[in-house]
Amino acid sequence: MKAETKSKAKKRLARIEGQVRGVSRMIEEDRYCVDVVRQIQAIRAALGSLEKMALDDHLETCVDAALSSDDIRNRKAKVEELVQIFGGRT
Repeated sequence: MKAETKSKAKKRLARIEGQVRGVSRMIEEDRYCVDVVRQIQAIRAALGSLEKMALDDHLETCVDAALSSDDIRNRKAKVEELVQIFGGRT
């Protein structure tokens, strides 16, 4: 992972951790259910943004390097990884 991406990802993760702790407090305090759900949706959106950032970095670094190389196995492996990610298979 590029240093810039890693730094941004760590900051986002810290923010997400804070959001999760906030939801935990909301549940402890018996806050209004819809407010809790909205905060959970915000966490999900933040995780989606983090996922996109990590995937973009992977495409720009690992996948680009593999597809530019002469190593057929590595190229196939990277393509298979992407198919699994986008296809939802594990």
